[in-house]
This record gives sequence, C-alpha cells and structure tokens, in this order.
Amino acid sequence: MKLFRKAILVIHGFAGGVYDQEYLTHRLELVSNYDVFTFTLPGHDGDFKHKITYKDWIKKVDSEMQFLINNGYKTIYVIGHSMGGVLASYAASKYNEVKKLVLVAPAFRISGYEQEKININTALTATPKIFEEYGAKLVANRLLKLPANCYLEFFKIVKELQDTPKNIKIPTLIFRGNKDFIVPQEAVEHVYNEIQNRHKKIVLLDKTTHDVFREKLKEEATDLIKSFFKDSFPIEAFDDLIKDVYNE
Repeated sequence: MKLFRKAILVIHGFAGGVYDQEYLTHRLELVSNYDVFTFTLPGHDGDFKHKITYKDWIKKVDSEMQFLINNGYKTIYVIGHSMGGVLASYAASKYNEVKKLVLVAPAFRISGYEQEKININTALTATPKIFEEYGAKLVANRLLKLPANCYLEFFKIVKELQDTPKNIKIPTLIFRGNKDFIVPQEAVEHVYNEIQNRHKKIVLLDKTTHDVFREKLKEEATDLIKSFFKDSFPIEAFDDLIKDVYNE
C-alpha cells in the first residue's frame, strides 16, 4: 500500500511522446514521496496504425489510472500536455483519487480550423507561424507523416471529452506559452471558466511556444508545479511566485 506516497501521472500530447516532458518528469522524480509514471498512447510509438481510434487513447488512460489505484495510490496528481490535457481532464472528472490537475496547453481548441471541418492542409496553411516557430523539419516529422485518420480521431476525442472540464472539482493549474500558435488563449480560458473549483489559475509563460518543457522557462514552470503539489501551498499565493513569467 502506498499510504504515504503520491503518484504523478504525466500524459503526453498528440503526435508526441514521453520525451516531450522529460525535463519535467526527471525533476519530479527527485522529489521525495512522489512516484512518477509516464506511458505512450497507442499509435504513438513511431508507427501509427489506421485501426487506432480515440477510444483506444481513453482506454489507455483508464488502464493507467486503474493500475495506480490497484497498487494502493490514494492520491494521484495528473499532468497533461495538449491532447494529453484533454485526457487529463477526463481522468480528473472521473476518478476521485485525482486530487490535483495540471493542464499544459489543453487542446480543447486548435488554431486555424473548426473541429467539425477537418482538413490538415487547410489547418497548416492557416497557421504558418507553426512552421516558423518549430521549423519545417519538426513539423514534417511529427505531423505530415501521420495518416489522415489520426487527425479525425484527434477531433473525435476533443468532441467526446469537450464537457469534461465542467466536472472538474479539484485545484487546477493551467499553463500556456504566449507564443503558442497551436492552442489559442480561448482554449485555456474555456477550461478555466468551466472548472467547478475556485482554486484554479492560468499561467501565461513569456516567449514560450507549445512545447513548454523544452523552452527557456521550463525550470520556472516545473518549480511552479512542484510548489502547486505541496499540500500546504495555497494556489492563491501564486501571484507572488509567478512574477515576470505571468502576464494577464
């Protein structure tokens, strides 16, 4: 029984992997009483399959949560990035064992196109700053190699879980980079406004893109998460900590 230990479950984003949050997970592993868990979503192991559906991603999160619960963890903190933020919201809305939630650029909205009209070429054309910010090689390696059905499944999961923030009743910390050209500000504001808990805050990281934990403020973001996870640390005190990395 993990009576005195807490589990941290980190969920990566669409077309990403556990490597995107390596800095964060390695830092959290050094904290006493924390057991950090990561996993790779189905189809994200470098070989996307046409048979993979959004339901497989949800089932995988359920499987990971049940693994932690069955192994005696009574307190679980969940961190989700991008589509992983959507899945993390789902986990927080379903499992009472989830006590705190961190959402990093939760992808309930995507810049450039509507969820009901899925066209990857139109989306990428509408957001040319993505190429400027991340480089054509990275975009090509991650996005353009994926089969079209993967994008369909992405929008299906966003539509399926769109209302989960309404059922979140735990303290929640939300991050977004002010140079994130993938997830717009209205996405994080949507989640913030829906959450049914007054202990919530949006942190806007200066000069930061979608890949928060690969950017220059990754250390500051990680330290804020560590502080947020301390039981004795009230979220209301964040204004004193955030200082110049937070802009309203």
